Amino acid sequence: MLILRLLGILGVISVAISFGIYLLTGDKRYLRFSWQLIKFTLVLIAITLLVISMGRIILF
Repeated sequence: MLILRLLGILGVISVAISFGIYLLTGDKRYLRFSWQLIKFTLVLIAITLLVISMGRIILF
C-alpha cells in the first residue's frame, strides 16, 4: 500500500513538473509527456482504489 501511494504521489509530482516545463518552454513534447503521465497516474489511482476496496471487502 505504501508503495502504491508513493508511486501515486511521484506521478502527480512528475505531471506537475512536466507541465511546468511545457509552460516555460512551449515545447509540445512535454505536453504530450504530461498527458501520458496523467493517463498512467489515473490507471494507478484506479488500481490503488481497487486494492483498497478489495482489502476492506475481504476484512469485513
